[in-house]
Amino acid sequence: MSTMQEVAKRAGVSKATVSRVLSGKGYTSDETKELVYKAIEETGYRPNLLARNLATSKSQCIGLVVTNTLYAGSYFSELLSQAAKKLEANGRQLILVDGKHSAEEEKAAIDFLLDLRCDAVIIYPRFMSVDEMDALVEKHKQPIMVMNRKLRKNQSHCICCDHHGASFTATRHLIERGHRDIAFITGSMDSPTALDRLAGYKAALTASGLPVRDALIAFGKWTPESGAQATAGLLAGDISFSALVASNDDMAVGAMKTLNASGLRVPADVSLIGFDNIPTASFLQPALTSIKDPVSDMINEVIERLISMLDGGYLSSKSLFSSRLVLRDSVQDGPHR
Repeated sequence: MSTMQEVAKRAGVSKATVSRVLSGKGYTSDETKELVYKAIEETGYRPNLLARNLATSKSQCIGLVVTNTLYAGSYFSELLSQAAKKLEANGRQLILVDGKHSAEEEKAAIDFLLDLRCDAVIIYPRFMSVDEMDALVEKHKQPIMVMNRKLRKNQSHCICCDHHGASFTATRHLIERGHRDIAFITGSMDSPTALDRLAGYKAALTASGLPVRDALIAFGKWTPESGAQATAGLLAGDISFSALVASNDDMAVGAMKTLNASGLRVPADVSLIGFDNIPTASFLQPALTSIKDPVSDMINEVIERLISMLDGGYLSSKSLFSSRLVLRDSVQDGPHR
């Protein structure tokens, strides 16, 4: 591997001149720059990234911290793909780091990105508290944006989806279609998203004058297997139901399998709604009605806001994004329509 000294020798300049050309600091004539760039090409020299970042205080890199439990599925695929495309279009590089399984590991991942001199960091948190994230935003000079959580003190540094409102919409749709006995499968209860969706379901029942019955609430863990098991538990209970809301489409798929195996037809016997609008939702039999979260819109807003913080420009005030209900064949009128 070639060195900066070799580049300097081939270009006929000093090592300090090569450093100035690479950092963009200080005056260097166009003729000298051309000699240095030519020598770099001929020697195959690659500047040390960390050293360059230290010299320029700019890496053109944006870090993203996501815990690995979220990597599977279409939601994360859309988030990561859109983030990479958006940053590429803005001349930036994306660096993904695993937040692992605790608040301390999420903080360590953020520190790792900041040590690499990332210009800014996006956090999709699972474990850190709101107070911890507010403190991080205030502690570091590099902009930090939080996705999918509401901050108390630094609201311009967060973008979130209205999961409560989305679940309210899904449940209210079933009520409007004549369903009164509506079951619900939660996500993992250590997830803020799961808690918001459960709260939205309860709020919709209450707003319509319907009781919230614990026997119609089952606990899942985001997987098809947990959805199947939760549905089996609901069917074993004393309360029948004509509709079911699952907190994601994977669990809805598991629920559909258990319902079919129990001789119950979707939607003739049980109407079914999921969340995330996975690519296969429209290919199921029946096609699955689902809530579509605005993942691409949210990550686009996060990146635009970071770039505005870094480069100056208009800073949007939109922090809360709404989901939409995608109607398909898995819902029909209930017995009270």
